[in-house]
Amino acid sequence: MTNDAGFTCSCCGAQHPELPMDYSTTAPYVWHESFSDRSDCLLSSDQCVIQAQHYFVKGLIEIPVIGSDAVFSWGVWVSLSRENFARAVDRWDTAGRETEEPYFGWLSNDLSLYSPSTINLKTHLHTRPVGQRPLIELEPTDHPLAVEQRTGISLNRIHEIAETMLHPAADNA
Repeated sequence: MTNDAGFTCSCCGAQHPELPMDYSTTAPYVWHESFSDRSDCLLSSDQCVIQAQHYFVKGLIEIPVIGSDAVFSWGVWVSLSRENFARAVDRWDTAGRETEEPYFGWLSNDLSLYSPSTINLKTHLHTRPVGQRPLIELEPTDHPLAVEQRTGISLNRIHEIAETMLHPAADNA
């Protein structure tokens, strides 16, 4: 869902063409560019391995938008055990993979709009049909991100997120 009329930003006063309904991180927070040339490291759009010891899969934290059928999402990384990562990779292109039991993992991105940090929130990674990113279900705690996933998010909150993401330095002014 996007707003065809866009939104007026309270930070810069500009009319932005649409209200973004998803944001995505490029790598787990522990990834460093120096890893890209190492044979024991991998970063693709879906999977990450660091020093053949740390394993990650990218998925979506989906949050229902209150009063609509729309969904807001964060594309983030979850760390998995070596065994669960190997199992997920073995079934990555296999039809029916969505019948797999969820994999336990730890959220591996810091979404700075949330306090306390989102690093290491407990998750369950649910595989979906081939071609779809896995769904990340947060443990139902009182963390603000987990609460939003359970109870939904307002359009006003999505506007706040958009303004913060478009103008990150505005928070430090």
